Amino acid sequence: MADITPRRNGQLLREVFSLLLDKPEGVRAKDLLAKLPSRIEFTEFEKGSYASSPGSPRWHKILRFASIATVKAGWLVKEKGSWRLTDEGRMAFSEFKDPEAFYRAADRAYQQWRASRPKREEEPDDLEDQVEGIRISYEQASEDAWAEITDHLQRIDPYEFQELVADLLKAMGYHVSWIAPKGKDYGVDIIAYTDPLGATKPRIKVQVKRRSDAIGVEGLRAFMSVLGEDDLGIFVSSGGFSKDADDQARLQERRKVTLIDQSRLLDLWVEHYGKLSQEAQQRMPLRPIYFLAPED
Repeated sequence: MADITPRRNGQLLREVFSLLLDKPEGVRAKDLLAKLPSRIEFTEFEKGSYASSPGSPRWHKILRFASIATVKAGWLVKEKGSWRLTDEGRMAFSEFKDPEAFYRAADRAYQQWRASRPKREEEPDDLEDQVEGIRISYEQASEDAWAEITDHLQRIDPYEFQELVADLLKAMGYHVSWIAPKGKDYGVDIIAYTDPLGATKPRIKVQVKRRSDAIGVEGLRAFMSVLGEDDLGIFVSSGGFSKDADDQARLQERRKVTLIDQSRLLDLWVEHYGKLSQEAQQRMPLRPIYFLAPED
């Protein structure tokens, strides 16, 4: 354990933060960890493995435990398999350039958080460490699940992805009147209504993009150009949207546009899964597994 020092923890964390600085939307933990070996020279101890996780290098767990402090400090957010920095995290990265000072600042915030939590008399002294161990296992399992789901969406045929979105709209109670056939779609992939006859406003126009990169503001404006005043636009992109595109959609007054990224799409799929047809469910079949999650 002598190899695990505050300075080394700080070095690992600052390298992670440097990869996240220009990624406000976050990076998948799987992809983030894959990039580190080309940027850090790991020791033989770090490249080895713990008996409890023989298939994973020791530095994975070292980094995860070290990152708990930055999460509790409010610098790092881990959500749905991705890690992203907060504004406070970017400020801390700029302020504490020395790796050890960086880690110790985060650890002080973590210790303050621990001290503020009420402790029951029957709790053993090492209970918090046990909980953090459970939290790490939960974190890894959650990230693996999200990575598998997102990989599935990136592999799916673009037209199958379009059908998936149409099936979701039906499960949500919308009436899909048209799905674009293969070929040029002129910026609209699905048309739907809130009633069976399409007699009630608004008409819903949907564009669906299965891609790995974010939709920028120009892509959003191109979609908005096909919306009439009585239309509601829904833009679904598996690669998400740039901040400029998100701001543009939020500030619209005349043309209403709702942006749905991969995370939101998955939330909606899970929420309405029971209302999907059996055929629709097979486009992205999910099965919940319940277990006792660690307390926050």
